[in-house]
Amino acid sequence: MSGVSDEEDFRQIAEAAFDLARTGRTERLMRFVEAGLPVDLVNGSGDSLLMLAAYHGHADTVRALIGAGADVDRRNDRDQSPLAGAVFKDFGAVAAALLEAGADPDAGTPSARQTAAMFDRDWL
Repeated sequence: MSGVSDEEDFRQIAEAAFDLARTGRTERLMRFVEAGLPVDLVNGSGDSLLMLAAYHGHADTVRALIGAGADVDRRNDRDQSPLAGAVFKDFGAVAAALLEAGADPDAGTPSARQTAAMFDRDWL
């Protein structure tokens, strides 16, 4: 029985972490990571904590996750990268943080570079 309870506990912790990434609550999220939550944890769609923070425009959270070792090019189940998400949403500060950390502008489908071209964004 304890295995089921442990799984449920982890699921609740993971869901809380995904919410913290989406809302940019960096300090609380990083406490989860520092306590052992995998920095590259993904949800049912393959969205990592970094992807969620990037897609919702939280540059400070993105930088903190990168500092903790998050994979800047980890793509979700739709082959989208965090950088492409930031470009799509027009979050320049997030894109800059990802590029600074070595994110590949040509990773994923469509890539960040392709996304920038689609929306006439010349900052990539």
